[in-house]
Amino acid sequence: MVAIDPVYQDFQLEVNCRAELVALVPALRAFARSFYRRPDDADDLVQETLKRALGSLHQFTPGTSMKSWLFTIMRNTFNTAIKHRLREVTGGEKDIAENGPSRPASQEWTIRGHELEIALHQLDPDFRQAIMLVCVMGASYDEAAEICDCPVGTIKSRINRAKTHLLEMLGEKSREEILEAPQHSGWHHASRHRH
Repeated sequence: MVAIDPVYQDFQLEVNCRAELVALVPALRAFARSFYRRPDDADDLVQETLKRALGSLHQFTPGTSMKSWLFTIMRNTFNTAIKHRLREVTGGEKDIAENGPSRPASQEWTIRGHELEIALHQLDPDFRQAIMLVCVMGASYDEAAEICDCPVGTIKSRINRAKTHLLEMLGEKSREEILEAPQHSGWHHASRHRH
């Protein structure tokens, strides 16, 4: 029996983790858009998340979800940035809401898709994060609960409340109407598979 060098094992593990990290960059970009609407801000968040992840790669537990681990790092990075920004901005949360994330809708979006995008960004951040994780990013309730550091029941409640708020903001009469509305964001399609 040939013994495998532990240094080689560690090296191979790091190479595999880095490859998985690179493969998850598109998912990180999509998740960053749930925090920031301006592409530059979202890209900065992805870059900072990757920097922190690479610096903490030794803390990642092989066999667990790299995606959940990265999303947790991103969420914490965003929360830290907001806390710092709140201290710097004299108007507090109001200024962040007014001057914060903004992404213009692309020309191919339908009017309804643009309305949904606006409504999503008007949601409470906890509701928006839960609905983005589960209904857009395809995370399980368990993964979303781990990322958000809360019970699964809280995630389900946040998603339910987010959908209710979205329906109210969009003037819909029922959940079925919002799920049937033509969208290009992928939200309605993914949410059908969760319920």
